[in-house]
Amino acid sequence: MKSIKELKIGYIGFGNMAGAIAGGLINAGIKAENMYAVSGHVDKLVEKCKSMGGINPLEDHRELAAVSDVVFVAVKPNKIKDVVTPLAEVLKDDPEKIVISIAWGYNFDRYFDEGILKEGTHLLCTCPNTPVSINKGIFVAENRHSLTEEGLKTVKELLSYLGRVIFIDTKLMGASGTVCGCGPAFADLFIEAMADAAVMYGIPRKTAYEMVSAMIEGNAALQLSSGKHPGEMKDEVCSPGGSTIRGVAALEEQGLRAAVIAAIKAVQEK
Repeated sequence: MKSIKELKIGYIGFGNMAGAIAGGLINAGIKAENMYAVSGHVDKLVEKCKSMGGINPLEDHRELAAVSDVVFVAVKPNKIKDVVTPLAEVLKDDPEKIVISIAWGYNFDRYFDEGILKEGTHLLCTCPNTPVSINKGIFVAENRHSLTEEGLKTVKELLSYLGRVIFIDTKLMGASGTVCGCGPAFADLFIEAMADAAVMYGIPRKTAYEMVSAMIEGNAALQLSSGKHPGEMKDEVCSPGGSTIRGVAALEEQGLRAAVIAAIKAVQEK
């Protein structure tokens, strides 16, 4: 297998998430000229590839599948069969070629049970989130895969450039994808609400966003670094009879925890 910086990386579908992955990899030092992309909207694709430093736009899906060492399947789930099935032979031919799916709802078994990919294809199914664009994202990856030992090592190294890689059982992929993939939107709502409150008390809007986002970033980093239970960290900030515990009580009265759990449930039961 080639070194990470020498890999030819292709994107079947080049929407927001594929663009975020490409951007993160470019930030990490992988050359745009070593990347290839196909999309249904050729004019927009050409413009986007150019704006990202010279990613190669292609019109032929088979050409992309053939030239790439790592192929990200990033089309909408309802187009997987039509787009990927005709490429099955090409994706299987090279014993070192790796396919990484980021399509919601498609796990390892589904690709083969539905005849979309051929047995022997080296496949890993994942669910990333948008902060991969600044190398601070998460790739939730399915434990079940068909990568070789060397291929798995390559994928782990490649995806680690984009953030944290977490492997998980197939049955937990759906909930994990909801937490990590939809979670940023829920967090954005919290950031906006906190900033609204800050603005209400006179803090300029731009400053409020900076304060809140930096606070969340730092607190999340502290939890990851320390490994402490979030409840313990909360207790450390809440002095008896103090201001913070009053705010915590107000959040509990308004049902913050129940609202967050309900949001995850709504996505899972959709």
